[in-house]
Amino acid sequence: MPPLHIATFACDVTPPEDHPLCGGWITPVRGVDDPLKALGVVLLGAGKPVVLCAVDWTGVRNEAFRAWRAALADAAHTTPEHVSLHCVHPHNTPFADLEAERLIAAAKAPKSLDLKYFDECVKKSADALKAALPKAVRFTHIGVGAAEVKDVASNRRVLGDDGKVKFTRTSATKSKEARDAPKGLIDPKLRTLSFWDGEKARAALHFYACHPMSYYGDGRVSADFCGLARQKFQDETSVFQVYFNGCGGNITAGKYNDGSKENRPVLRDRIYTAMAAAWKDTKRHEVKEWDWRFEAIKLSARKEPSFGADESTKALNDEKAVAAKRNNAAYQLAWLKRKDTPIEVNCLDFGGKVLNLFLPGEAFVEYQLAATKMRSDAIVNVASYGDDGPGYIPTAKAYLEGGYEPTVALAGPDSEESLTTAMRKLLKAEGKGK
Repeated sequence: MPPLHIATFACDVTPPEDHPLCGGWITPVRGVDDPLKALGVVLLGAGKPVVLCAVDWTGVRNEAFRAWRAALADAAHTTPEHVSLHCVHPHNTPFADLEAERLIAAAKAPKSLDLKYFDECVKKSADALKAALPKAVRFTHIGVGAAEVKDVASNRRVLGDDGKVKFTRTSATKSKEARDAPKGLIDPKLRTLSFWDGEKARAALHFYACHPMSYYGDGRVSADFCGLARQKFQDETSVFQVYFNGCGGNITAGKYNDGSKENRPVLRDRIYTAMAAAWKDTKRHEVKEWDWRFEAIKLSARKEPSFGADESTKALNDEKAVAAKRNNAAYQLAWLKRKDTPIEVNCLDFGGKVLNLFLPGEAFVEYQLAATKMRSDAIVNVASYGDDGPGYIPTAKAYLEGGYEPTVALAGPDSEESLTTAMRKLLKAEGKGK
């Protein structure tokens, strides 16, 4: 086998003044607290190049996702199926869905995305990747480490005695009763995958499941506490760092965050502390190859009339409706239009001992926990927030429990079976889990 190499790339994707944030649902850009970045690695030497990229945006959906992924694939001389593109998901950032924006423009609804700016960001990231390839360096080992993140993640869905959602614990929660409720089901661990040439670290990828917002809606662009922790750790170690949000669809910092601006650096330092602990915990393993697997799946659209094309078109064209309702209707229409276009779920496997699973949408933490159980004999790192076409991906049970996420999720309850079947196949889980 030829030696393995890794290239790292980065570019700025900070939006300009007045650009919409979070799909146009909140105050547009009024200033920049810290820049947004697209960060990634290219793995070379074992078959087709593999690209792993995380962007400090709210989400990239449908056609926008496929366009960005294709540009990175072309720059890396690989196929789109060998590119895994994800968003970190802070909300004072852009949200991209090209078809939805065209529908929004036609309906004269509030703008969600500047298409020229989007194209510029895609090109910048592809150019950065292309420029990085000649600078690729050898890696001989991977490293794996993990640490508990203390007092950050809590489950957004607090259930009552009737089994229904009693409280929705948002990213910033002021209700004392909601904050005093137990933290609920989470994955407390931050996991780190690193690449080494002997004893020299080349890059590190972090995985942790939580909505990464301390506060938002004021027009101040920020990668927020997870992005800030990533940058702080990179500044300290001089090692290239990428942060992937895990299955944080139903996970926020709401139990530990009241939305005060003073709390952002507190949350940042809790993530940073876990990164440093996971780094200290790192154990290196020699590698000579990897296996990249992908499965194309279809997540069916919601069947309720309110999610159909007629009702969504009506909502989009309602000039009296708020921007969030109109633009979300456009997202629904874009999702319906791509009904025959599948979503890829990917897995990067190092010898069956270290598996890295890459999922679409805002998947619930239950999927991440299920993945670790499916391969309890191995280390499993999970990233979500890939192709965000379906939005939230709750469990089937969650649709019966109510709450915020099932009211806006674009894919139906049978998505759980489709996604977990693909996960099991990619992880080669038969007879391996507990």
